[in-house]
Amino acid sequence: YVCIYICIINILSTHTYFMGGVAKGKGGFMHMYAKNFYGGNGIVGAQVPLGAGVALACQYQGKNEVCVTLYGDGAANQGQIFESFNMAALWKLPCIFICENNKYGMGTSVERASASTDYFKRGDYIPGLRVDGMDVLSVREATRFAADYCRSGKGPILMELQTYRYHGHSMSDPGVSDPVTMLKDRMISNNMASLEEIKDIDAEIRKKIEEAAQFATSDPHISHSPPVVHSYILYIPM
Repeated sequence: YVCIYICIINILSTHTYFMGGVAKGKGGFMHMYAKNFYGGNGIVGAQVPLGAGVALACQYQGKNEVCVTLYGDGAANQGQIFESFNMAALWKLPCIFICENNKYGMGTSVERASASTDYFKRGDYIPGLRVDGMDVLSVREATRFAADYCRSGKGPILMELQTYRYHGHSMSDPGVSDPVTMLKDRMISNNMASLEEIKDIDAEIRKKIEEAAQFATSDPHISHSPPVVHSYILYIPM
């Protein structure tokens, strides 16, 4: 719980550009980094070749680790992604490329942006999976399969998680296929948790988020003195 709480504080403080954020007030939501989490990128799709590089490091170090590289349907048409696919396949890198297809890139539908919306087939020579991204258990099992595939030395694999944005749609949509609601219902129906336990968990999470939001809006802004803090300085020995 402590780790989750710290992450919530860091995330919200990063969004508000306060000192408690991951980037210490110097970056926003595209600059979130932590141990084993290499963050986002200000360039659309640029995290994908970086993910392939992390996978190369995993392979080189021989630690049986896998890099999970995520991008959206809006970034799926970027040329650097196909270059990353090619290199990952040639070198059999342990990389799971995950395309989160929420049907829209900014305000453009996938049908208007892509000649083919079968993103899980985009790897051509890389096998692909299409997964219900609204189902927590489906995503877990597909990711487990993909990780085992990569660790077996067969190379990369591509996953398309089919999901969608609620904003702009009817508010009845979340009640139909919301992943959190679906998981709650399954836990209760399979006697994994009672309704009272679920309510207690909800209350605890809401409390932590409220506390984190309070911290994120009262945290101090970045100090500009001294100006060289966290700056790169070229040192040339005399």
